[in-house]
Amino acid sequence: MAELAKLEFLDLVSLANASARVSAACACSAVTLRSWESVPLALDDADFEDVGTLLEDPFVEPTFVEFHPAGTRYDSADAPIAPRYFPYNRCNVSKCRRCGRVFLRYTEAGGYFVDRRIRALSPELLVDAELADR
Repeated sequence: MAELAKLEFLDLVSLANASARVSAACACSAVTLRSWESVPLALDDADFEDVGTLLEDPFVEPTFVEFHPAGTRYDSADAPIAPRYFPYNRCNVSKCRRCGRVFLRYTEAGGYFVDRRIRALSPELLVDAELADR
């Protein structure tokens, strides 16, 4: 399997804008994925193709700090998509093979569970926020 290319912010904007223009009905549009959700059983993993990653360096643990300047939360539908912050900094960017919509996907893992998560890539929520000093 080939290594995924690291996507820059402008790449993400372009993909998000293209995704927002898709109007075709599809299994991936039949469910609301505006906020982070467990991947619904109605979605077949084979219908998604990874087109890039937001992971900076696979050998460096990315931050768990979240970006919520307006008081949103991880599961808020209007939470900003800030690629340098958790969980976006662990995401692959995937395109639906059937309709072309684009999604962010990552695996939440801890203790005794693994949960594959998905969120639509919405252009109006993208924020190119620098990491705050730690």
